[in-house]
Amino acid sequence: MTRKKSVRKASTRKATPLATEFDKEMVIESFAAPPATERAKWERALSKRGRPRRGAGATVISISVERGLLERADWTAQRLGITRSELIARGLRAALAATGAA
Repeated sequence: MTRKKSVRKASTRKATPLATEFDKEMVIESFAAPPATERAKWERALSKRGRPRRGAGATVISISVERGLLERADWTAQRLGITRSELIARGLRAALAATGAA
């Protein structure tokens, strides 16, 4: 028991100068605004990479497709090595070109 008490007292004495920082009240006024370079780094870290823009950008839509047709579309897209969205976009372009609307 004596050893434990002496170790505890020694560690408390060593920690006291370090712990005094945490005894102070933390007030927002004690903090300064970050320099412009650090703020720019922070803004870059917060921004999401996202998907690359194509053309005028993309719009997310919700459509209903028969399950069997969707399964076949997914299989075809996988076989072609493209996404479902790209397959649908190609189909829309082909349909518009066929009607002369493209």
